[in-house]
Amino acid sequence: MLDVAIRKADGSTAVDLGRRAAPPLPVAPALAPILPDGLRRGSTASVTGSLSLLLALLGAASADGAWCALVGLPRISAEAAAEYGIELSRLAIIEQPGSGWTTAVGALLDAVDVVAARPPGGRSGLPPGDVRRLAARARSRDAVLVAYLAGADEWPGADVRLSARDGQWAGIGAGTGRLRARQVQVSAEGRGQAARPRSATLWLPAAGGGVGTVPTVAPVVKLAG
Repeated sequence: MLDVAIRKADGSTAVDLGRRAAPPLPVAPALAPILPDGLRRGSTASVTGSLSLLLALLGAASADGAWCALVGLPRISAEAAAEYGIELSRLAIIEQPGSGWTTAVGALLDAVDVVAARPPGGRSGLPPGDVRRLAARARSRDAVLVAYLAGADEWPGADVRLSARDGQWAGIGAGTGRLRARQVQVSAEGRGQAARPRSATLWLPAAGGGVGTVPTVAPVVKLAG
């Protein structure tokens, strides 16, 4: 098949005639209610409020064979990554890219399926042109760029924005026990196929590790008589 594309000045594709979309990357079953179409290749996502949510987002894709990379993130133990399904033999980690953050992320987008990166100094620390070029690189390579953000920071033009809030830990009783699971509210919104806001209450992490669904309890209706 002949691939014909019309590109913008920044290198992104405006019109693509003949290119077939690659199938999306899978997500964990617990995340399916908020990401029913999985992770679309060539897209950009952002995660705010939970490093565990970021690992859970990568887990199913990694277990399915995808190569992943972590750039500039807080130190993550191998055990924690494996609990979420991340295959360590297909995981690259660059802890401190320094001034070469944009170069490192761009190079990894050429080589792996998913790049999760924390921008130095937050998104505001990057020139707008770098943000656009990285999004264009992800599109052209059928990769997924996931920006890990803090506080109210945002990644311009993200196709999907994921956030976690209202965490409540479980496991400690009356002065005894240990923290075993955390219940959080996870929401997703964005543009295009992700334009419809979705949310779910999840265990993140679940008692046995990884991510789990919090069952919905139906209200009890009392009948008169």
